[in-house]
Amino acid sequence: MTNTRKATQVAVVIPTYKARNHILAVINGIGPEVARIYVVDDCCPDGSGDFVAANCKDIRVTVIKHTENQGVGGAVMTGYQAAIVDGAEVLVKIDSDGQMDPTLIKDFVTPIVNGESDYTKGNRFFDLEKVQSMPNVRIFGNAVLSLMCKFSSGYWNIFDPTNGFTAIHAEVASRLPFKKISRRYFFETDMLFRLNILRAVVMDIPMDANYGDEVSNLRISKIIGEFLVKHG
Repeated sequence: MTNTRKATQVAVVIPTYKARNHILAVINGIGPEVARIYVVDDCCPDGSGDFVAANCKDIRVTVIKHTENQGVGGAVMTGYQAAIVDGAEVLVKIDSDGQMDPTLIKDFVTPIVNGESDYTKGNRFFDLEKVQSMPNVRIFGNAVLSLMCKFSSGYWNIFDPTNGFTAIHAEVASRLPFKKISRRYFFETDMLFRLNILRAVVMDIPMDANYGDEVSNLRISKIIGEFLVKHG
């Protein structure tokens, strides 16, 4: 699908839920290569959207609030649609919890601008030494999901399918079935499945695994069962 093209406007979509303590730092770390920033408050009980509106002075920021929680997938789709309407050509999705480095946005956007890829996503497994900071359950769970995702999506060279640091060309995003894409845990893997149907070119972008003392709620048996139901 991909061809040579030049993106003139980059937009960042930040779904936020219970990340009030980190969201402003994430926004402040986004460089001038980004024209617009969409903060999507997914019915956050901490009022993160109102907090950003009251405390953020960045004129690029637009706050969108959901009246009902729709999950990360639903929040991202809302942001995508708003960015497309406003004329953005490359849509970057970054989390609001501060675990993704905004200075890497250029790395995600460049292959799309150069026509090398339609969709880029983070891969925390390029540097095996840094992977040691990731909880063991996440390493095992990601390995299992990666193998299953290869069979389901057809992207055999892609790893770390649940990575949420992504970028997509608006032309491709506009062709996604927004109402059918999984809105919660399986959003990222379902995106790969939908992109393969569109014959989109997908590329991994190396990034660090940054977890600190985070406690994982990953349950492998539940994930495998849900994956087989959703992608079988």
